[in-house]
Amino acid sequence: MGTAESLGMSVEQRQAKEGKTKKAFRELVTLIKTNASSYMMYFALIVIMLVFQLWSGGKFFTAQNITNLFNQAAYVAVLAIGMTIILILRHIDLSCGYVAGLSGAVVAILMEKMGVNVWLSMLIVLLMALAIGFYQGFLVTKFGIPAFITTLAGMFIFRGLLTRSLAKTGTIIVTNEAFKGMCQGFIPDIPGNTSRIHIVTMILALIAVAAFVWFQIRSRRNKQKYDFPVASASIFVAGLVAVSAVILVAAYMLAINKGIPISVCIVGVILAGYAFMLSKTKLGRHIYGIGGNDQAAELSGIDVKKVTMFAFCSMSVLAAVAGFMYTSRLSSATPTAGLAFEMDAIASSYIGGTAVSGGVGKVTNAIIGTFVIMSLTNGMNLLMIDISYQYIVKGIIFIIAVAFDVKSRRK
Repeated sequence: MGTAESLGMSVEQRQAKEGKTKKAFRELVTLIKTNASSYMMYFALIVIMLVFQLWSGGKFFTAQNITNLFNQAAYVAVLAIGMTIILILRHIDLSCGYVAGLSGAVVAILMEKMGVNVWLSMLIVLLMALAIGFYQGFLVTKFGIPAFITTLAGMFIFRGLLTRSLAKTGTIIVTNEAFKGMCQGFIPDIPGNTSRIHIVTMILALIAVAAFVWFQIRSRRNKQKYDFPVASASIFVAGLVAVSAVILVAAYMLAINKGIPISVCIVGVILAGYAFMLSKTKLGRHIYGIGGNDQAAELSGIDVKKVTMFAFCSMSVLAAVAGFMYTSRLSSATPTAGLAFEMDAIASSYIGGTAVSGGVGKVTNAIIGTFVIMSLTNGMNLLMIDISYQYIVKGIIFIIAVAFDVKSRRK
């Protein structure tokens, strides 16, 4: 009898466990379906990385290549952050690529040909970029010229200025070590560390995981406080574990090479600032409000023109920063710098979930979109795929992402 009862209990326990598993699985499926547009980019990134890891014979997930991927993605990530703001407002900036190229050329000329201090050179170029943003924003807000036309004209103008500025000198080699350190340097480690692992990188990774977990728990509690729907505890914990694992694995790959690149720190600071602005400030709420319905926003007292002007000035300044990072990585300023930069930024923003109709988007998701685009580029370079095919593949991925977004939002 005792054996039968214990056996019966084990069967009940097994059934209860299976029931919980099925319930968790159904909840996960429902969660993915409900938030398909948010999760699809993560799924795409994982698939792309795994495919290239397989096709490249294990070359993708190496410490050196992961470090290269972060440095390659840095300038596009900065552009994507600015582009996301522009797209949320239902505008576009086609000139940002050549603003970046021109900024890199001018800062190189100032440093290498005119002997200007590196920090003063960058300050001058940032002010130049701010003036460019003001000029384009003025045409859009005061004259009512569509952003597409304004920035398309700007693309021609700044491309011409870039070519003209380097016409006599050609490619300018940058020798300033402080400037080159922007995209070639790494954060220093603890003095005296003789192990092959960069200790500071792992410490920062643990701090990042702790901060992520804390923010997620606080967000969950706030939603529960106001009776918003939340995932079950098991799904929530599984998500925390998965993201934490990704952070730690990426950090380990960097730590066994040279540590965290300074370019990652620059992107992190910019990302944190813009994410805070969009989610916690009045300006951020105004940006989303204008993107959703500019006429209603204006009737509610929002100064649409000032917010739009801010977006264009912000985009140009970030383009200058991206130009610094690109020039730093190559250690040179070239006449071809800026080519198709804006396309990568736009694709990154849309793949990251920015709505085609405006009013929806996150700069944090735009970074994931950047890694999707740059992982494609990096992986195809590892396989030595011709550049013509690379453009075709990126175009196909881009149209699939936008089509998926349009379809999911209609539903």
